Amino acid sequence: MKIEKSTRTDSKKLTELTIRSKSHWDYSMQQIEKWRDDLTVSEDYIIEKEVYKLIDSKDKIIGYYSYFKIDEVNVKLENLFVEPKFIGYGYGKMLMNDFIERIRKTRTEKIILDSDPNAENFYAKNGFKVVGKLKTSIEGRFLPIMELKIKPVANNVYKK
Repeated sequence: MKIEKSTRTDSKKLTELTIRSKSHWDYSMQQIEKWRDDLTVSEDYIIEKEVYKLIDSKDKIIGYYSYFKIDEVNVKLENLFVEPKFIGYGYGKMLMNDFIERIRKTRTEKIILDSDPNAENFYAKNGFKVVGKLKTSIEGRFLPIMELKIKPVANNVYKK
């Protein structure tokens, strides 16, 4: 297994993985279709954002994450998805660890994300705290807004 920067040619595979992974949480196909634009990882998205994929020894994509800088000290984790058949085997943690280590090498002080309610526990286990909620298009459904503060240490290296 290795994690590397995604390229534009990964667009279709990442989109399909995202839809499969989101569908894992028993959302209806009708709901998934309503979200299709939000779940699409376009070539432009890959060029504009930081997108990293986890691939196996046969170069098959197992999962990915994407993020962008809000400003000099804040980063937004926009996506972290794993193939459904690999959920629960530590690949999400592997992606999260890679992401946090990558962020520690920057001036970032805080990571922000809008979590799917089904993923809230995963992020909480990784140190994120709920700081608010975001209303969604589904009646009575809210996304937890979560954050993780990164504390600076000597030599521009950051720690949780």
